[in-house]
Amino acid sequence: MAIATPEEGSFRSDATVISVVGFAHALSHFFHFVLPPLFPYLMRDFGLTFTQVGATMMVFFVISGVGQALAGFVVDRLGALRVLYAGMAMFGLGGLALAASTSYAWLFVGAALMGLGNSVFHPADYTVLNRRVSNPRLGHAFSVHGLSGSLGWAAGPVFVLALAEASGWRTAAFGAGLVGFAGLVFLLLNRRTLSDARMVAQEPAKRSGGSLAFLGVGVVWMCFTFFLLAVMSFGGLQNFGPPVLESMYGITLALATTGLTAYLLCNAAGIGAGGFFASSGTHQDRLVALSLGSAAACAVALASGQVPPWSVVLLMGLMGFGAGFANPSRDILVRRAATSTFGSTAYGRIYGFVYSGIDIGLALAPIAFGLLMDAGRHPMVLWGVAALQVAAIFAALSVGSASRSAAR
Repeated sequence: MAIATPEEGSFRSDATVISVVGFAHALSHFFHFVLPPLFPYLMRDFGLTFTQVGATMMVFFVISGVGQALAGFVVDRLGALRVLYAGMAMFGLGGLALAASTSYAWLFVGAALMGLGNSVFHPADYTVLNRRVSNPRLGHAFSVHGLSGSLGWAAGPVFVLALAEASGWRTAAFGAGLVGFAGLVFLLLNRRTLSDARMVAQEPAKRSGGSLAFLGVGVVWMCFTFFLLAVMSFGGLQNFGPPVLESMYGITLALATTGLTAYLLCNAAGIGAGGFFASSGTHQDRLVALSLGSAAACAVALASGQVPPWSVVLLMGLMGFGAGFANPSRDILVRRAATSTFGSTAYGRIYGFVYSGIDIGLALAPIAFGLLMDAGRHPMVLWGVAALQVAAIFAALSVGSASRSAAR
């Protein structure tokens, strides 16, 4: 029996695809937080500075960014499912390599393997969602996809820190590796749900010029820039938010970490709410601008150092909600940028390249913000977060304007 096209998909079929893809995406974000919670242990055992330990995450995201751009071509040729298998296997191997590390160099090996695993998820996930989910439900599909990623972010540090405190950082890394292999088993059990090997493009390419033609389109580069800026701002909080808040406001590290957790959980709530608005109209860029503007205002308030300590967790939560609310709308923007020029024939390549901006931004963040941390300029981390969010607003508005013009 032929696989139904997205327009013919039932609610049950769409919900199943969205759920399984969401689970896979949650695990990819879970592995973003395997290394950062272990920084204090690694700094102690290997005698590292903030900048040196941050370099492990730079390796993770550089490998992921380059691999993501290349993975999109593989997804377009072989289908998403096989690529997802490989990604989960790399996560498992990366966790085991980290657990076995005996030197600073070996930390890079574990980070590189996990980064390679992370590289496959955006081109594979978005290709499956665009091919297997009916168009009216795409906004909710992108919302669940982002929501699951945020939940993975929230679960990662809790899982890793719990194991590290109970049995040491090597046990935590080993446990993370087992999570990766468990994810691989889950995908194997659900292979029929995600299989896209028999899917064909619903329309011919709108633009010729070869498989690299998309690199000559300005709106694709603007999408890439938007992701780089927006996610680099998050990278500052991901890696150094708790020690920054602890230093600036004299609160305990536990309370400061609660602020980061509030950001992640409210980010998930914002993504869920944003899905109800993302599919309406053609002005998603304005929603992105408003929500990121509110997030930047919270970052400025925290950077000022003038707010009371009790409000830190509240402001972090509000910042997370604003940043999360933008996510489903940004995904619709990228879809429109892709289909307005190339139809549905290059999802893997375009999503892979554009979303590699996420990895490049997260690769740069630990180095750029780590230098500020080592210099003792903790408030500048929050000022940098706000500045990057404002710059991302202008990039999103440019993407929206260019996409509407191309669709005319």
